[in-house]
Amino acid sequence: MEYVQEPARRVPVYGEYDVAVLGGGPAGILAAATAARQGARVLLIERYGFLGGMGSAAGVSNFCGLHANVHGEIRQVVHGTTDELLDRMRRLDGLNDPHLIFGKIHAQAYDIAAFKCAADELVRDSGAHVLFHALAAGAAMDGQGAVQALFLETKSGRVAVRASRYIDCSGDADLANWAGIPYEKGTGHGQMLYPTLMFKVGNVDAERAGEAWKRIPELMDAAEAAGEFHFPRRGAIVRPQKHAYEWRVNVTQLTQADGSAADGTDAGSLAAAELEGRKQVVDYLRFLRAKVPGFENAYVLDIAPQLGIRETRRIRGEYCLTKDDVLNCADFDDSIGVNGWPLELHVAGDVHWMWPPIPESRGYNQLPLRMIVPCRESGVDNVLVAGRCASMSHEGQSAARVSGSCFVMGEAAGVLAAMSVERGAGMRSIPAAELQAVLRGNGVFLGQDPAAAGGRTD
Repeated sequence: MEYVQEPARRVPVYGEYDVAVLGGGPAGILAAATAARQGARVLLIERYGFLGGMGSAAGVSNFCGLHANVHGEIRQVVHGTTDELLDRMRRLDGLNDPHLIFGKIHAQAYDIAAFKCAADELVRDSGAHVLFHALAAGAAMDGQGAVQALFLETKSGRVAVRASRYIDCSGDADLANWAGIPYEKGTGHGQMLYPTLMFKVGNVDAERAGEAWKRIPELMDAAEAAGEFHFPRRGAIVRPQKHAYEWRVNVTQLTQADGSAADGTDAGSLAAAELEGRKQVVDYLRFLRAKVPGFENAYVLDIAPQLGIRETRRIRGEYCLTKDDVLNCADFDDSIGVNGWPLELHVAGDVHWMWPPIPESRGYNQLPLRMIVPCRESGVDNVLVAGRCASMSHEGQSAARVSGSCFVMGEAAGVLAAMSVERGAGMRSIPAAELQAVLRGNGVFLGQDPAAAGGRTD
C-alpha cells in the first residue's frame, strides 16, 4: 500500500464534557439520556442526522429482546428508561402491539419516523447535547491509560471532543479500537454474522396476503426447486408494519468474494455489499409479485440507508457473555438487566436459532456489568463499551446484540459514567450494588425474581 504524508495540524476543540457518547443507536440513546439525568454534562455523537442506529439507519423497524418467554408466559423484561421511550413512540402512534415469533417469543414493530422523533425528545429532554453528522475518526491518549480526546470529521472540518468519561456505542468498537482495547471479530476463523440490507414494500393487499409470513418460506423453497428463483438466504422474515399495506422484508444476505460475511469495518467490503444488497432487493420483489398472493402490485417503498450490520468487533471485557450463559439463563451478582432473546446465528445461506428450554426455564439471562467494562489488561480506565460491540462470544453476541439488550447496556453505562464523574472516582471503583440501586430506581428489571419480570404482560 502506498501512503501520502498528511501535514500535522492543530485541531479545534468542539467542547469539553463530563461524558461523551459515540453512536446514537439504542445503547447510545439511553447512555446519553441517563447520564444527563444523573447530572452529567453529556454530548451524544452520531454520524447521521438522526438517532436510532440499526433501528433507523439500517431499517430494522422491529424491537427484539424486549420480551422473554418466562416459564411459558411471554413478558416484557426490559424496562427502565426504555419504557419511557416506548411510551413516547405510542403517543406518536408509531408502535405496534407485540407479535408472536415461532410461537415462542414476541418482537415489536414500529414506524422508524416515530423512533427517530421519540429518541430526539428523550435525549433533548434529558439535557444531553447532540452533535449530528459527525463521523469519529480517531482518538488521542494521555499516555496514562485514558482517552484524552475523540477526533470527529464534520461539515465544519475536523474537531476534537474532550470528556472525562467516554462510552463507545458505535457498534463497531471504533473508539475502543483506537484506544488499544483488545477485541475479537467473529469466530476464531474471523467469520462474522452475515449482514442484511433491509427494505420495505408498499401497496400490499393485506386481506389477500393474510398471514403470508407463514407461507413465504415454503413458496421460496418451491420456487428455488423449480429453478425459477435463487435466494441467498433461507429464513425470510416478511411482516406487516403499523399499517397493513406496508411490510418489512428481512431476507438479503451480503457476502465477500470468498463467501465470508461482508465486513462492516472495511470500506471496500461495505461498498460492494450495498450494491449487491440492492440487486437482491430487486430480485426478491420479483418473487413476491410472482408467487405471493396479495403482493402482485407491491413496490419497493424504501431501502435502508445502510446495511444492517450484526457483528464486527467485540471487545475483551472483564467478563465475556457466552452461548452457555444465554441457553442456561445465567445469573450474575453484578446484573445490570436481562436478555430474553435466543441465539440467532446468521450463517451462510441460513439463520440458526437456539433457545433456552421452554417452558421449563425462565427464558432470560442476566447481563453482567463486567461485559461493558474493558479488560484490565487494556490499561484503559475511562471508557465503557455498550451495545453489540460489548464483551461477548460470537454465539453470545448473536443473542445479546439486539435492541433490548442494547437498551439495558446503554442505561447502565450512562448511569455508571455519571456516578463516576460525580464522585471523582474510577468507573471500576463504583460498587455494583450502588449502580444497581440507581437502576432499580429507574425501573430497570435486574432479573432476580422472575415473578416480578417488570409487571407488564402482552
